[in-house]
Amino acid sequence: MSKIIVISGASSGFGALAARALARAGHTVYAGMRDRAGRNVRAVAAAEEYATEHGVDLRTVELDVSSQPSADAAIATVLAEQGRLDVLIHNAGHMVTGPAEAFTPEELAAVYDTNVLGTQRLNRAALPHLRAQRNGLVVWVGSSSTRGGTPPYLAPYFAAKAGMDALAVSYAAELARFGIETSIIVPGAFTKGTNHFANGGHPADQATVAAYDELYPGLVEQVGQRLAEIEPPDANVESVAEAIVEVVDSPAGKRPFRRHIDPSDDGAEVVNAVADRVRAELLTRIGLADLLGPRLAPR
Repeated sequence: MSKIIVISGASSGFGALAARALARAGHTVYAGMRDRAGRNVRAVAAAEEYATEHGVDLRTVELDVSSQPSADAAIATVLAEQGRLDVLIHNAGHMVTGPAEAFTPEELAAVYDTNVLGTQRLNRAALPHLRAQRNGLVVWVGSSSTRGGTPPYLAPYFAAKAGMDALAVSYAAELARFGIETSIIVPGAFTKGTNHFANGGHPADQATVAAYDELYPGLVEQVGQRLAEIEPPDANVESVAEAIVEVVDSPAGKRPFRRHIDPSDDGAEVVNAVADRVRAELLTRIGLADLLGPRLAPR
């Protein structure tokens, strides 16, 4: 069945790839992106061209996850045009690189705002409608960095992604009785096919950066190079989009709680398996096992 889908951060990277893949799968997809008439005007044109060329229902919608009015307006647009919303995909994110000490608290807060608070704004806009429907799917595009092996100089991003993962886990239980399912997509460190690293930010405190460079010269470049070296030659960033399509197209109640796509195998899948098992065991022990999956409406 064709679904109405909103995905944040869909101007490039995982978001753009997933939006196109979902549209090819027959869904109506709203690719959320900010400043469609400015910085993302080319991304809007590319999405429109793709939709025409492939005969799919791929649309764009103005969506800045740092703004509650923008999130509210984006969801209102979808509901006005479609009358319903079936799937919400949290993909918007921002990466920064550099020694943790060099980032001001305000810079850390900005990374947290995009990666964590942005999901909360979009949830507050969309979840009232999904709860009223008593069905739906929320997909969170996380990162293997939350529990896998983590190289240095990515602390603000890793911390924010860990915060988002914790939020997703709590939401999963709190939405289950409304018939809303949760899946967390866990990509590894793809060094090709996205501009995640290229578009990353840097700390303003260059004096502290210079102090670290005395003992860690060229560390950011070393991390990127060595991640690329352990990445299998057949690693394809499109596999993340394909995994999202598989999750969306799976029957309600049968979707995986997590889906790892990590060609370099940084260990997150092993650690997450333990954490998710412990979560399931605790909820069962305290009589809340029904929160481990969505309450499905009778057919």
